[in-house]
Amino acid sequence: MEKQGVITLINGPVVTARGMREFAMHEMVYVGDLRLMGEIIRIDEDEATIQVYEDTQGLKVAEPVFGRGEPLSIALGPGLLGNIFDGVGRPLGAVYEKGGIFIPRGIKVPQIDPDKLWELEPAVKIGDVATPGTVVATVKETPLVVHKIMVPPAVEGEFTFVLPKGTYKADVVVAKVRDNRGQEIEITMVQRWPVRVPRPCREHLTPKEPLITGQRVIDGFFPIAKGGVAAIPGGFGTGKTVTQHQLAKWSEATVVVYIGCGERGNEMTEVLEEFPELEDPRSGRPLMERTILVANTSNMPVAAREASIYTGITLAEYYRDMGYDVAVMADSTSRWAEALREISGRMEEIPAEEGFPAYLPSRLAEFYERAGRVVTLNGDMGSVTIIGAVSPPGGDFTEPVTRHTKRFVRCFWALDKSLANARHFPAINWVDSYSEYVGEVEDWFSLNVDSGWGALRNRAKELLAEDERIQQVVRLVGEDVLPDGERLITFTAYLIKNGYLQQGAFGPDSYSPPSKGFAILSLIMYFYDKALALVKQGVPFSLLRSGDVVTNLVHLKELSAEELEVQLPKIRQDLDTFLEKTGSERLAARGR
Repeated sequence: MEKQGVITLINGPVVTARGMREFAMHEMVYVGDLRLMGEIIRIDEDEATIQVYEDTQGLKVAEPVFGRGEPLSIALGPGLLGNIFDGVGRPLGAVYEKGGIFIPRGIKVPQIDPDKLWELEPAVKIGDVATPGTVVATVKETPLVVHKIMVPPAVEGEFTFVLPKGTYKADVVVAKVRDNRGQEIEITMVQRWPVRVPRPCREHLTPKEPLITGQRVIDGFFPIAKGGVAAIPGGFGTGKTVTQHQLAKWSEATVVVYIGCGERGNEMTEVLEEFPELEDPRSGRPLMERTILVANTSNMPVAAREASIYTGITLAEYYRDMGYDVAVMADSTSRWAEALREISGRMEEIPAEEGFPAYLPSRLAEFYERAGRVVTLNGDMGSVTIIGAVSPPGGDFTEPVTRHTKRFVRCFWALDKSLANARHFPAINWVDSYSEYVGEVEDWFSLNVDSGWGALRNRAKELLAEDERIQQVVRLVGEDVLPDGERLITFTAYLIKNGYLQQGAFGPDSYSPPSKGFAILSLIMYFYDKALALVKQGVPFSLLRSGDVVTNLVHLKELSAEELEVQLPKIRQDLDTFLEKTGSERLAARGR
């Protein structure tokens, strides 16, 4: 007999029901005659509190509540890549086909297309040992990604049946495993997993390899490791969404999961229109062939916004378990925290700072802790890298979401409103930002880019910090009173800011490999060292900055990596020639 309760109170997305003694905490339920999706979030004897993932308008007291017998779960299998889901894992394409342009309340659609055929290639045979994570078969999910059908966690034994090579639907039994108790367990292409439960792995590893993003300010100054966590905080108009688009397009991740959590509808529309048209830069194929979008805009039910983060991270962990590097873009965690605040308020919980619930830090920690570089259950290595955007009101980095996020991330890319207003993008402030992964990834950069990467980065950052100090003096008394040595510092800082850190989101410079960034920065610092030696000999700085070869240093970024590599020796030679000629002429004139 189906478990059933009765609605006693409706408060927006929060519903209270009676007769719920047999229900479990976090169990999914169908609410009301329309059977709206909901989740039990509190149980008090016979009474339960339910957050409803759909609009509760028109719901009435005394309508029934039915149990589903499982927590909030999603189907994991081939067909996820290239798809667009809502916050609770319903594919929006299937929703549109069944219910039209607006999502009808109570609509039920399969998360994995049951009619699509897949070319199956078995990877085991009858009699093989089955352990958690064993790859049973493979499916070419897209031209860019091979989907691995794995033995679910907690299942082990011996294969008694393996489906031969052929074309099948996703619900077909791929293999059967006889466990230690003699029971036969069927394995299909699709497995379900509760989104609030992290998927298991064999071992967590130290992140040592950088996630190359193609953005010089990140790869060169504030790198993130594969399996790392980063936050992009910034006020309205500072470029959070565009920066995440760049990272989604260019980062060296096999799979990208983009979570639009509570963003404005027009921004999410841009994502939904733009991503299918983007080209994967490494293969020339459509980027959507290795991307999953989770779309939950600000006008969608607030409870579904809270769930969307967990839906996205579970999808990422699933592909991590196949041995892939996955990048998760969460835009934005502030809207997710606001959903927590609204639900908490309707549950009449005692609020903490700025109305957020007292458990906000622990929920943020639970989310970011699901990142990591791991040894999977089948012995492969995979990673989940989380990059979360934060939208502090008025750009105030001391507000609770930003402040607590800083406790759990090791990479902080602070977006600056003044840089954005000056059209300097990415508007990542080089003073307020930091990365704690530098020491762990330095060996990789030394081996794959240049052994002097760490020293060059440190020198450039020190020069920018010195420039920041000098600019305070300039704002008080003007630049004319500066000695030539300090004017050289401010000019070199200008070259670094505009010739190295600034990077357009479109055109040939939208992706810059680490080798190109290192070449640009090393040439700028080479100019600084040569010019400083001449300034110390009494050569006026005004003469040293006047040559075309010097002013053109700011335009090196417009060259492709290949063009820069070819032209670099000549540029360096021209720079030497100009500085030596200018210095010798000035010193000779002084001698006369």
